[in-house]
Amino acid sequence: MEEFNSSYLEYNTERNKLIIPEYGRHFQKMVDYALSIEDREKRNKIANSIICTMGNLQPHLRDVADFQHKLWDQLFIMSDFKLDVDSPFEKPSKEILNIKPSPLNYPQNFPKYRFYGNNIKIMIDEAVKWDSGEMKDALILTIANHMKKCFLNWNKDNVEDKVIFDHLYELSENKIDIRDTKEELLDSSLLLRSKKKFYNKKFPKKNNKNRKRY
Repeated sequence: MEEFNSSYLEYNTERNKLIIPEYGRHFQKMVDYALSIEDREKRNKIANSIICTMGNLQPHLRDVADFQHKLWDQLFIMSDFKLDVDSPFEKPSKEILNIKPSPLNYPQNFPKYRFYGNNIKIMIDEAVKWDSGEMKDALILTIANHMKKCFLNWNKDNVEDKVIFDHLYELSENKIDIRDTKEELLDSSLLLRSKKKFYNKKFPKKNNKNRKRY
């Protein structure tokens, strides 16, 4: 019996890192083989064969123009942009691919009072722009009531209107000041009751009256 030679084994730790792992090792080897071909005409045929094989992985998309463009871009990426073939699309640039996107600006306007949510801050900023009058006063009072409801969702204990008015003053950057108003916000018990009513309507209790017991 012929002795097994372990020197023929290939370990992943000894292999080159896959550029696009989704296609697997065999696709990468095909691309590497295309790079080794000196004859341009033969290299073009091999490249088109690789594209067809890549398209076979998703046959319902392989004839779509945008998908074909994506496949050719991926072929050049797997070749580290070294493959010189005639592509029906413009060859992508390695520099453009490596450009990092700009960081997203997450709306963290007032992390101190997260329980109000970002929509409240947007509403407050909009109310600041309104001209003084009954409409603005009604909007501010509506915002304050909604703030109270948000506060009670976070903390079910009762909250004084003064606390809400202080927060509104702070979140509006001192531009909305109703701390001395004689208006009163909705009662906490009423807000909590409306929340409970909504919850029971959305998640009704199961009727176990006729349930079989074993």
